[in-house]
Amino acid sequence: MRILFIDTVHPYLKVELEKYNIICDTAYEKSKSEIEEIISDYHGIIIRSRFSIDKQFLKKAKKLKFIARSGVGLENIDIKFAKTKKIECFNSSNANSQAVAEHALGMLLSLLNNLNKVDKEVRSGKWKREENRGIELSQKTIGIIGFGNTGSAFAKLLEGFNVNLLIYDKYLKDYSCQTIMQKIYLEADIISLHIPLNKETNYLVNEMFIDNFKKPIYLINTSRGKCVNTKSLVKAIKNKKIKGVCLDVLEYEKDSFEKLSEQGLPEEMIYLTKSNKSILSSHIAGWTNESNEKIAEILLNKITSYECQ
Repeated sequence: MRILFIDTVHPYLKVELEKYNIICDTAYEKSKSEIEEIISDYHGIIIRSRFSIDKQFLKKAKKLKFIARSGVGLENIDIKFAKTKKIECFNSSNANSQAVAEHALGMLLSLLNNLNKVDKEVRSGKWKREENRGIELSQKTIGIIGFGNTGSAFAKLLEGFNVNLLIYDKYLKDYSCQTIMQKIYLEADIISLHIPLNKETNYLVNEMFIDNFKKPIYLINTSRGKCVNTKSLVKAIKNKKIKGVCLDVLEYEKDSFEKLSEQGLPEEMIYLTKSNKSILSSHIAGWTNESNEKIAEILLNKITSYECQ
């Protein structure tokens, strides 16, 4: 078997696969078109998000048996066409759920306690106390939308904060704490998104969604940038329907997630970069040393289990 590493992952994966006498080549510097010229030689590929695995690419992958993605989402892979070619698609589900949960909590606590703002002030010689009076998380109602690996990990972290959790996940109808969205609209102080990006969730958070809430809310998004309509978000901040936002993912990211669009940032994004009501990070919620190792371990188990079938 020959596997092509298109994106970098923890070295453990390559080292362990080679112990199974699997030939592992790398193409970190090659372009998509260059890889298309050689992909017919490989039975498996390891990719993160450098480019999309589309129909054109898959048609040239004559021997391909599987695609292993270093990450959770598979939206950069044409899964339907891959199935017609009997190509398995693996992800590293649950590898970074703890990392994402901790990041979401850290961003929220920083926002509620003005930590980013006051840090800058102290470094510039300003000592403002009353202006930076914080808000306690205790006794707040938090709506978690999406209760898979990351949503449930976030809920577990919140258990010690004396908060009221409202859980919504349309795919977990038998979950004992399942609550309808109407209750979340009425009671939530904070909303955290833990959902995949698909047709249903694209721009889930828009003007209509925000207007459904009885109270002004805080919003956390560590899912995908396009789950939130940035124009609607900024409008809601200006109208005080949203008190603040924690965004690890942004609508204007490139498909590779490696940087923002090179076409220039729209005014809504510029507004968020200057606002004290936002905390932003560069799609790094799941980007820890521990999750990097877990991803390699999970992909190794899936690949070797598949190969032994």
